[in-house]
Amino acid sequence: MEIKTQIPRLLRIGRRKYSVEVVEAMIEKNFMGKVNYDTKSIHIGKRSNLTGKPYTKRQIDNTFWHEVTHAILYEMDHSLYANEKFVTEFSNRLADAINTARF
Repeated sequence: MEIKTQIPRLLRIGRRKYSVEVVEAMIEKNFMGKVNYDTKSIHIGKRSNLTGKPYTKRQIDNTFWHEVTHAILYEMDHSLYANEKFVTEFSNRLADAINTARF
């Protein structure tokens, strides 16, 4: 499946603007990305901080949509914003829908 998403530098979610930065690797172990609601920022790692292995374009794309899903649910003040299982399942389907869309 072709990955269509270009990772933006800035996006608006509700009333908040979030900066997005792709970093070499996340500081937190086993994290591929993270949203910070206080600083309104999203960070996406390019490689594993455990193995040093680069992530695939698909993994980076899915991580971006995963963090955006967290931020959307947080902006909605929805309790599911912290539910990793829900966010993962939803964001994977969102990424697949976007990447398979034909216009």
